[in-house]
Amino acid sequence: MSQIFVIGLGPGKPSQRTPEAEEALAQATDVIGYGPYVDRVDLPAHITRHPSDNRVELDRARHALELAEQGRCVAIVSGGDAGVFGMASALFEAIDHEPDRWSDMNVTVIPGVSAVLAAAARIGAPLGGDFCVMSLSDNLKPWETVCRRLTLAAQAGFVIALYNPRSKARPRQLGEAFEVLRQELSGTVPVAFARAIGRADERLHLTDLDHADPELVDMSTLVLIGTTLTHRIERPDGQAWLYTSRSVPA
Repeated sequence: MSQIFVIGLGPGKPSQRTPEAEEALAQATDVIGYGPYVDRVDLPAHITRHPSDNRVELDRARHALELAEQGRCVAIVSGGDAGVFGMASALFEAIDHEPDRWSDMNVTVIPGVSAVLAAAARIGAPLGGDFCVMSLSDNLKPWETVCRRLTLAAQAGFVIALYNPRSKARPRQLGEAFEVLRQELSGTVPVAFARAIGRADERLHLTDLDHADPELVDMSTLVLIGTTLTHRIERPDGQAWLYTSRSVPA
């Protein structure tokens, strides 16, 4: 039977990958994904790799469906969780475009540890209260929509986690996002830049909204903006924890 697994690889190191993901990879005949994610997986020689560029998600999904039609067992891999700004949505969108052809496909989505959860665990407990997760990319939605959502999230008191915060093609958006948030939040609310958590090049920088520098951020960075309920605990070694109180004053 044709089979597609959509697999979240977790944030980086193999130990953060679930046993279910490992079992699915062991069944695959073909592994498809953005090149760096495919490279992250150690595979036997008989498994065919299909790396591709970052902006061809629908083409990648159609390729996976076409291989599965041929009786292949296909694993589509995403960093973190495949359902959080990952390939799961692209796959179902491709199926939705041709339901008569692909709606009977056997698809299994396997969750992974999302970057926001890995970063939060590394920082302490910044997601202890209500929070939201947003992509700062305006490749698939207008920038005005991004700004409106940032404003509303800040007004609602959510801790905000930003994926895709800054790239060479989009160098200005994060700075503009900070300016939007400064209209709604105190400049003293904690901000964390968590880069490549779980990998060899991991880097964590804690600051506040007034001093948040977009130049320290790239596409491998998860940006987390706290609220007035997010507190910083200094540690004797010069490091710090962040946590967000679960109790909201009446």
